[in-house]
Amino acid sequence: MSDLAIYDMDRTVTKRPTYTPFLLHCAVKRAPWRLIFLPFIALSMIAYAVGLIDRAKLKEVNHHLLLGRRIHPRDLKPLVESFAEKQVATNIRAGALAAIARDKAEGRRIVLATASYRLYADVIAERLGFDEVIGTGSIVGLDERVHAKIAGENCYGPAKLRMIADWVEKSGLKRTHGHVRFYSDHVSDLPVFEWANEPVAVNPHGKLRRLAEQRGWALEDWN
Repeated sequence: MSDLAIYDMDRTVTKRPTYTPFLLHCAVKRAPWRLIFLPFIALSMIAYAVGLIDRAKLKEVNHHLLLGRRIHPRDLKPLVESFAEKQVATNIRAGALAAIARDKAEGRRIVLATASYRLYADVIAERLGFDEVIGTGSIVGLDERVHAKIAGENCYGPAKLRMIADWVEKSGLKRTHGHVRFYSDHVSDLPVFEWANEPVAVNPHGKLRRLAEQRGWALEDWN
């Protein structure tokens, strides 16, 4: 029986979000002229804020504007590697590193479950010693290019729990996994918090802090 430790990434393991910085990193390194689209990205964020588009569409729009409609993996790889190197060097909470070491020492299977794209989350997770990654996928077309379209669901909110459950099923752990410890900074992960045996609110914002205090969940400061 394998105990699990499941981690959210942005603002939990990392100090700052990673999605927009990743796209900006790619634009600056590969096609700086794409920065002319920044005003349109601001408009897309406003459209999301007022409910005209959902988070998945926001991601696809920004991906298209800053990285392009499609890109070959060989062109994407050096961008991903350099971005992951920068994140591991400058954007990882000290407490996250300590928690990963602790969970590994306890013999837990370490899983990253993130709304961020797997195309770069996989590389960050590998460098941090994670065993598995559950995240937002990208469509790879018959042209073998990575497209600016999400494959399946955006791994956020209730969809994150569905994707974790799907991973548990496909990994053969449905009836064999043991205790589940889950770390996140945000109340959007409430479905996973409620599913886990041991919810841990990490550097929580106000709403999650209040909820954690009401329900007796652990609170940790990873700074």
